Amino acid sequence: MTGDIERLGLERHPEGGWFRETWRSPVDVTLPDGRVRATATLIHFHLPAGESSAWHVVASDELWIAQSGSVRLELAGTGDQPGADVETHRCAVDAEPQVLVPAGVWQRTLPSDADALVSCLVSPGFDFADFRLAD
Repeated sequence: MTGDIERLGLERHPEGGWFRETWRSPVDVTLPDGRVRATATLIHFHLPAGESSAWHVVASDELWIAQSGSVRLELAGTGDQPGADVETHRCAVDAEPQVLVPAGVWQRTLPSDADALVSCLVSPGFDFADFRLAD
């Protein structure tokens, strides 16, 4: 599946893995704090075998949707940094085909023995201004 990177036109993501935005809603929403965001965005996210992503947090709900392979997600609270209580999900067609990461929850992916391809739907839409890596 490493051919997915070229076939889908993916680029490196700052958290790790490879991605490309495939859709951005043409409808915007003004959030209570004044930020204006698309109502939703969608990406392809490819994680090669043996790779992981860094701990990061997004200011919107993120729905992971399995396409092929398996992604192990760890979720670790909503503090300033990832917390000690970690819950793990296996996002795969034959396990949890959809995994919701609520807004503000720290997340990372763990290495797997095979490549994985997922789609991530973010609402309100993703903006790098709303993305933060752990220290």
